Amino acid sequence: MPATLVIGCQWGDEGKAKIVDYLARDAEYVVRFQGGANAGHTVVVDGTRFAFHLVPAGILYPHATCILAGGMVIDPLALSSELDMLTEKRVDFQGRILISEQAHVVMPYHIRMDRGMEARRGASSIGTTGRGITPAYMDKVGRRGVRMGDFLRPRASFEKLIADRVRENNRAMKALGLPAVPVADTVHALSEVARKIAPFITDTRLVLWSALDRNKRVLCEGAQGTLLDVDHGTYPYVTSSSSSAGGAVTGAGLPPSAIDRVVGIYKAYCTRVGNGPFPTEEKGKTGDLLRKIGNEYGTTTGRPRRCGWFDAVAGRTAARLNGITEIALTKLDVLDPFSAIKVCTGYRSGKKRLHTVPISLETLTRCRPEYEEREGWNRSVARDTELPDKAEAYVARIESLLDCRVSLISMGPERLAVIDRTHKRRPATISP
Repeated sequence: MPATLVIGCQWGDEGKAKIVDYLARDAEYVVRFQGGANAGHTVVVDGTRFAFHLVPAGILYPHATCILAGGMVIDPLALSSELDMLTEKRVDFQGRILISEQAHVVMPYHIRMDRGMEARRGASSIGTTGRGITPAYMDKVGRRGVRMGDFLRPRASFEKLIADRVRENNRAMKALGLPAVPVADTVHALSEVARKIAPFITDTRLVLWSALDRNKRVLCEGAQGTLLDVDHGTYPYVTSSSSSAGGAVTGAGLPPSAIDRVVGIYKAYCTRVGNGPFPTEEKGKTGDLLRKIGNEYGTTTGRPRRCGWFDAVAGRTAARLNGITEIALTKLDVLDPFSAIKVCTGYRSGKKRLHTVPISLETLTRCRPEYEEREGWNRSVARDTELPDKAEAYVARIESLLDCRVSLISMGPERLAVIDRTHKRRPATISP
């Protein structure tokens, strides 16, 4: 059975975790294919909030095996804390979490380097989370990284590797004017956590290939969003990995032919964390209201998100790039109180009207959004069985602008607050 891919189609924070949680009801394998603890996915079940940073959101279903695939960079100490959180909340994950031997390790010196490099940029800072992601990917590409498979080495060999890497990077940090990472403490901490997570580490490619051969249902989830993709995003204000559909293939170790369904996640408006261009950003009362109603603060950092109207130019670009087959539209309820709602249908750059996001940062920075204004519905979309007519019209307009159908509509954090338009129902229950 071909795999399903869930992709964020804006600047991240689109509500992917809830959609993954919804779709994971029918999945036997849930795969996170890129990024690291710089991502935050939040799921609310019966009033209990789960904040995931590394473990796929599908872990809340006892039938699902969750895979941290080779395209990820994993902070083992953060992962250990996340596993402790699951234990505290009585989620049984034994035998249901697998970690790729190929995934690279975020080391303590990566975190220190990340924060130091960001501080040195000053006013030109990217707005990273400071979780060590960029330096870890730099080491991966530079062929000097530590991989999760190294945690399976005999203890003496592992400890020598860690000590050597710490000393080597301490010299690099000294050149940057950063304090050194303690060698012995780091070796001890990672040796302890290695014993804890080593049983989860394996060649996850073989697991996934076997699952597909056995006609099992595989669901792949990404972190961040398409417009933060290192190749196709608003470079240099991007993440350090491929967060679009192409990254799923290489990150998970799947052949392209394995994926036949691509669910693009769009928020009913737009948000962005960190620096970089954001054509539809609202810096006044409108942006503040969207932030307040939508509780737009980062799961990982707590930073307030920049907020603005739906951007169909960015949306179309992401849809084409990822080969979106259907849309999950989230947080439609946040627009309930607005009497007028704007939608960006094009960019104006000088005399030119653009229908896709330009590659040049300089050009994008000069772009001004062209809006159409739609009448709001001024009532709760979450209250009734069917959407108000004006909310339906808003959804239909997004479908028209992106040339793709909206199959799921999410309203609010609870997992049951979903309209499944394919099956023409709201779920009364979601069985664990």
